[in-house]
Amino acid sequence: MNLSVRDANLDLMQIEKVGIVGSGIMGSAIAEVTLLGGYKVTLHSRQSTTAHVMMQQLKDSFSKMVKREILLQSKANEAISRFEVTTEMRDLIDSDIVIESIIEDLETKRELFQRLDGLCKVDTILATNTSTLPVVEIAVATKRPELVCGIHFFNPAARMKLVEVVTPITVATSTVDTVISFVTSLGKEPVKVKDEAGFIVNALLFPLLNSAIYMLERHVASMEEIDRSMQLGCGFPMGPFRLLDLIGLDTSLKILETLHFESRSPSTVPAPTLRRLVAAGRLGKKSRCGFYDYGP
Repeated sequence: MNLSVRDANLDLMQIEKVGIVGSGIMGSAIAEVTLLGGYKVTLHSRQSTTAHVMMQQLKDSFSKMVKREILLQSKANEAISRFEVTTEMRDLIDSDIVIESIIEDLETKRELFQRLDGLCKVDTILATNTSTLPVVEIAVATKRPELVCGIHFFNPAARMKLVEVVTPITVATSTVDTVISFVTSLGKEPVKVKDEAGFIVNALLFPLLNSAIYMLERHVASMEEIDRSMQLGCGFPMGPFRLLDLIGLDTSLKILETLHFESRSPSTVPAPTLRRLVAAGRLGKKSRCGFYDYGP
């Protein structure tokens, strides 16, 4: 798929090549969604072993779609032919847009964007998948802040329709329009949001999740009862503790810390139990244990 858009200088450009940095859960999922959208995708992984695993996971995911008759085998083969996994950052040089999905740490992201800024074409859009960090502080680490914004996909990216397009005060209107068109072409629903901690969803969601932990600490009810109550009473697809485990308790802690730094709201002070679980290495489903245990 070729997407005709205009860059910050209002020159006509084509988005054909998408670069992705990060081969974790979100980076892999974004790669899959973007491939199914018809784009050429190059995913950067720090380690060759991770790169090989990522390629196999993608093939397995497409095979499942074929078996469930969601995707034709010919389409799956064609999508895989447009996919490259690399350990060399320079392989992203020709990307029209690069989406970062690495650790949720501001300084690490700033360093990456400085590197991408010196590597990529002058009109390449650089986007972060941060869930709560200030995008403007990432943008000003580059010499192209008008071409930097947030593209926040939700987990699992393949199924979740919402994408928050985060607009720092430095971004050009044409960049935002480009990104909204790109997100729409992936079959997602973009929502333009101000660059404020937590954006829309996490700013509302995480005080609620944090409150559930405080409720558990007060022995109001068990984890299972709180989870079941929110499912049956509010129509949640899963309860707050299952959701925290899915998101990752370390990620959840960082989000709450960022929200509290900006808002100073008591509702965003991370619950002690969350801190202790993270300190113990119980990070949720990705470590096979968090609030719940998920087996060996």
